[in-house]
Amino acid sequence: MKWIFRQFMRFQIYMYRRSGGKRFGHMRGMPILLLTTTGRKTGKQHVTPVMYFRDGNNYVITASYGGLDKQPSWFLNLRANPQVSIEVDGMTESVTAHQANPEEKKRLWALLVKQAPFFEDYQKKTTRDIPIVILESIDGTSPVS
Repeated sequence: MKWIFRQFMRFQIYMYRRSGGKRFGHMRGMPILLLTTTGRKTGKQHVTPVMYFRDGNNYVITASYGGLDKQPSWFLNLRANPQVSIEVDGMTESVTAHQANPEEKKRLWALLVKQAPFFEDYQKKTTRDIPIVILESIDGTSPVS
């Protein structure tokens, strides 16, 4: 099953890049970006399709992992190295990632579940607090505008 998931993800990344985000650019009504992190153990680059929404100039992603009780690898990787890159609509931008503080999370979670109520179901499925991650442009401008 894991092999099938990895193959689908590779195909999704390929089609996303080939079409500039027009194909496989949405899932469950949410837009997708490609997040490139550096492996905390290997130092290798890893690309992961992740649902996002905008908050001003920032991109916001959620480490929900479908409500599983462990954190997704990409989240652990960006905690170890917050300098990551994103691809959105055929453009690539270097960004800095940080986990939302409790005040930010409360506000952003409300925005998220308004757009995608299924995240509430994910939170109910797990005992962990699902992190929200804010992606900010390194140079202070709007990433991938």
